[in-house]
Amino acid sequence: MKREEREREPSLGMINFEKRKYPSSSVTLPVGYWQIDKSRSRPGQAIDISEGGLLLQPSEPLEIGRVLGLTLFITSGLDLDIIEAVTQVEVVWQDTHVGKDGAYRVRVKFVDIPPEDMDKLSPLLKL
Repeated sequence: MKREEREREPSLGMINFEKRKYPSSSVTLPVGYWQIDKSRSRPGQAIDISEGGLLLQPSEPLEIGRVLGLTLFITSGLDLDIIEAVTQVEVVWQDTHVGKDGAYRVRVKFVDIPPEDMDKLSPLLKL
């Protein structure tokens, strides 16, 4: 086997790091989310955000594949912008280890977000 081929082959014990399509930015944003089949909104917090979605700290465990409605509360100076991704987000990853504080973490992707709301997010994103 050629050396080049060996270097490209994965070796046992190698960690498979997630490759993200979009860079993320650390944030601390209050959010409201709700399961589509239920109308009651629950509080949560966005921990990081990217053009493709965000890391959410919900107040309950959420399974992969769950579709949610989401409202982001973003402050810009003295103004409070509310971005409502009414058209849903989807849970694509969940942390299997609950933190010491009992917090859950899930990554959600934007299924459909209006362009005007993406424009409001752009100051938070590393574009």
